[in-house]
Amino acid sequence: MKRMTKVLLIIIALLFAAGAGIFFYIKAQFPSGKDTEITEGYYKKFRSDAVLEMKYSQSGSYEVSYAEIPSDNESIGKIRFWYPAELEKNSDKYPLILVVNASGTPAASYEPFFERLASWGFIVAGNEDPQTGTGETASITLDCVMNLEADHILYERIDRENMGIIGYSQGGAGALAAVSEYENGKLYKTIFTGSAAYQFMAGNFGWHYDVTRIHIPYFMTAGTGKSDDKGVADPTKEYGGVSPLSALMENYEQVPDDVLKIRARAAGAEHEEMLMRTDGYMTAWMLYQLQGSEEAGKAFLGDDAEILHNSNWQDIEKNR
Repeated sequence: MKRMTKVLLIIIALLFAAGAGIFFYIKAQFPSGKDTEITEGYYKKFRSDAVLEMKYSQSGSYEVSYAEIPSDNESIGKIRFWYPAELEKNSDKYPLILVVNASGTPAASYEPFFERLASWGFIVAGNEDPQTGTGETASITLDCVMNLEADHILYERIDRENMGIIGYSQGGAGALAAVSEYENGKLYKTIFTGSAAYQFMAGNFGWHYDVTRIHIPYFMTAGTGKSDDKGVADPTKEYGGVSPLSALMENYEQVPDDVLKIRARAAGAEHEEMLMRTDGYMTAWMLYQLQGSEEAGKAFLGDDAEILHNSNWQDIEKNR
């Protein structure tokens, strides 16, 4: 995300149950760098030898328009929408994707991400909340989206049977909370997370989520870099990075087995790179889940799924 590499990630966490109950104060600052900023055309920098990943990491065929509504919620500020411009000339309904922001990263700071995703035929919504981990503002945003005024361009244009939610970092915890802790979470058809803050750390921040209550298809990802996984033996006793493999595996196991689920790590990716590194397969996942794209589904399904043979990805487990 545009500011994701620049903000100071303050991790005031880990009050451990064991020993003397030591309180650890950990401060991490992600390095800045143009290669990880979400600026116009950012996706053109991405390269993959995997055909589907490469295809879906780029811009789609739809021209995109923009709309917004104000919010009475101070944290939300504005609810922003990017949508296929053709919507203004037809009566079709379009799938919705709600994006939950990473720490200190309002939607206005990474607009090219929303625009690229909308170019694949989605209505994509976001807000300005810089602290999204509880899922509360995601839930409020969804309620507002579902109750647009009759004079709004998107009034009754959302396909309510096909709505997904995605989130990165703190926003990953927020997306999981939005689905598992709020009544309107049942409206979502699918979820994707990139480097979601792991449960123990998230809980110490008050970002509570329960993956045992995820009953919709879930694609969970993280990076292999040390900012996501410090390689500690027990991340409940010392800081393990934002999204260590052990926690990702635990989340995967806790999601009910009758739910389509996939976990995978982007090889060599640091935390701040995860948005760009997951764009292709995140988009393919949403196309398969919300638009029924059989081609996009080939990235994930079956013994010959593209992701299984893609050197960009490792530590993959899936149940379909």
